[in-house]
Amino acid sequence: MDSDLIKLVNRLQDTFSNLGGELDMPQLVVVGSQSAGKSSVLENIVGRDFLPRGQGIVTRRPLVLQLVHTPSPDPSAPTYTEWGQFLHIDKRFTDYNEIRKEIEQETFRVAGQNKGISKLPISLKIYSPDVLDLTLVDLPGLTKIPVGDQPSDIERQIRGLVVEYISKPNSVILAVSAANVDLANSDALKLARSVDPQGRRTIGVLTKLDLMDAGTNALDILTGRVYPLKLGFIGVVNRSQQDINSEKSLPDALDSEAEFFRNHAAYRNIAHKNGTKYLARTLNQVLMNHIRDKLPDMKARLNTLMGQAQQELNSFGDAAIYGDKNQQGGLILRLMNKFAHDFVASIEGTKVDISTKELSGGARIYYIFNDVFGHALACIDSTSNLDNQDIRTAIRNSTGPRPSLFVPESAFDLLVKPQIKLLESPSLRCVELVYEELVKICHNCTSVELERFPRLHAQLIECVSELLRERLGPTSEYAQSLIEIQAAYINTNHPAFISGSAAAAQAATSPAPKPAQLSRPQSNEPINGAPTLEDEDESSAEEPVGTNGVLSRDGRSVSSTLHDRTRVTGSAPTAKASSSKPHPAQGPRHSSAHSQATQPGAPGTSPHTARETFLNYFFGQNGPGPIAGSTVDRSHVGPAPVPTGRDVSNAETAGPTGLMAGKRTLDGNNAAFDMKSLGKHIEAISSSEPGSQITLREEMETSLIRSLIASYFSIVRQSIQDLIPKAIMHFLVNYTSQQVQNRLVASLYKPELFADLLNEDEALVAERTRVKALLDAYKEAFKTLSEVNLKPI
Repeated sequence: MDSDLIKLVNRLQDTFSNLGGELDMPQLVVVGSQSAGKSSVLENIVGRDFLPRGQGIVTRRPLVLQLVHTPSPDPSAPTYTEWGQFLHIDKRFTDYNEIRKEIEQETFRVAGQNKGISKLPISLKIYSPDVLDLTLVDLPGLTKIPVGDQPSDIERQIRGLVVEYISKPNSVILAVSAANVDLANSDALKLARSVDPQGRRTIGVLTKLDLMDAGTNALDILTGRVYPLKLGFIGVVNRSQQDINSEKSLPDALDSEAEFFRNHAAYRNIAHKNGTKYLARTLNQVLMNHIRDKLPDMKARLNTLMGQAQQELNSFGDAAIYGDKNQQGGLILRLMNKFAHDFVASIEGTKVDISTKELSGGARIYYIFNDVFGHALACIDSTSNLDNQDIRTAIRNSTGPRPSLFVPESAFDLLVKPQIKLLESPSLRCVELVYEELVKICHNCTSVELERFPRLHAQLIECVSELLRERLGPTSEYAQSLIEIQAAYINTNHPAFISGSAAAAQAATSPAPKPAQLSRPQSNEPINGAPTLEDEDESSAEEPVGTNGVLSRDGRSVSSTLHDRTRVTGSAPTAKASSSKPHPAQGPRHSSAHSQATQPGAPGTSPHTARETFLNYFFGQNGPGPIAGSTVDRSHVGPAPVPTGRDVSNAETAGPTGLMAGKRTLDGNNAAFDMKSLGKHIEAISSSEPGSQITLREEMETSLIRSLIASYFSIVRQSIQDLIPKAIMHFLVNYTSQQVQNRLVASLYKPELFADLLNEDEALVAERTRVKALLDAYKEAFKTLSEVNLKPI
């Protein structure tokens, strides 16, 4: 019965080795320093030379050696009675030299040609009538320093491999130490004590007793007085290298070993407790007792493993439903609903397994709206790409052939529309980012059951992705149309724009450094028929005409619009000047009634102040200048006109054509003849050019336009920052969440697709087969162990 225990464990070990089970079998683990004689001990136990030999590290992979006792040969039996068999090759080896070569080749195949090691074990069974049932594991010898082409961390690798085997509670440690080295320096005993401090499952083996110095012996060690172990120490004498070279047989070596112990003065009294034969019997008994002690733990472990394997097998599902269309349809519909529910729950934040480490699902969409999109809009400068030259050119182009008396409103429209277009790229990019996040959410919606069917999972993702792609176009078009709507109509009557206009007017009233100008003589006469201050106030209730009679209501300007607003918002009524004598500093147009009125939203600024700024700017602080027909001497030559452009055409400018071609006046005046035809490109004079200087009028116009653009752009930016997320949620996010389940059912719930969609992954099928076989092995092992435990011991 005891031998049946070891055979049972060997059979279970082979089964779980192939299936990858986690059941630790009771086994003997041979540990020792390099060249301590581990391989020789194993060969003595087997009675055959079958292990590789050589200089340095030879054992580079764990060797699981299972010795199986066979009955004595029968005369009618085959010619061979002993053979070896590897687990990785289906072949019987009757020649032990071939077994040695196969071990070497298998070691080279996995561990390489160098001196590296591998954790993958080699399993070898030896059937012989001369052996006892044993299971031993030969491990690489412990080393200190790398030699030759060994890895630099060879010591750490070997130590980690050894500790992995001996730390298992079901293993019995066979610590091999050389007797001619101080026992205190034994690496094997040191490692054994680290995992077995009380020495309950450690057997000490002393080799090289015949090589000790003359006059010394290991009697105290063998009797347990130096280092006590529960299982004790056993001394053996192996063949020397000279015996191996001379091909001394193992039976002769065993006889020499027995003779050594019988004749040695110190060991003759304990000779019956030493030697290879005694070691084999002891190991056999220790292993059987160990197996018997571990049977309850093995059964408990098997119970746990069976439960885990059954749970894993259940997660793979049952393959019996594949023949029934109704069951297939029900499974696909359930997986579709689960996928759609997970997709919507991830967006709404109601998913069960929400991460607490990072943003996920709908929170990432909010992050795009609030942080990414909001920051992108806030970083846009409304006038950074507009220099003063652009604004001056726009103003000049907006007035046509007439010089501008005030800043034209068409120039403001012309300049603000391209600035509104700057909001289009961030808005479209926001749509793309939300689309990308929805696609990521779709890919993350999976489950263990859905992973069984990779084709179904791929089709679900593709179907939702197609729905998202369909909605990406309309969402982007609507976001683009929102920008175009803002640029289509510039609403200068927006309530928030009033404060911006007033602020611009207030900024315009601030004194600025003025270049030296010729002072104009004071005059109370009107210019070009323009009414005086009193006349203007009296006629304010009549049909509105443009300031100075130039621009009517149909040809409004930004400055006139500003002036109208300040007049409407001012509550103080205007009054005629009480005195005809002009104020020395302000000129004859100022009155106390205008100076006391204030504008809402701009404290300290009167409605008349903004208008006075423009009037003072155009007519000067001291009143209107001389008009045509005045007493000023016409022969006086004034300053030269300020140039407004420069011909930058590449072609040579043609001379005068038409009536002036080829004519010069008889009095020698060539002024008309020198007026040449214009080229293709006329460039406005830049204020940055040498010799050019921006006038006070241009400086004020530029500053005003820039302030108005910033004010209106801020209004549009706030509106776009509010409308774009709403549009994305309506057209893309909410629509997809509402239609995803209907789209999945309409696209995939078709009986002709069931077989293809439920085609399982080959790797998963193989894994399910392996787990099922492992579960069957666990059940069979548990049944066998239960029967063994019922037998009397």
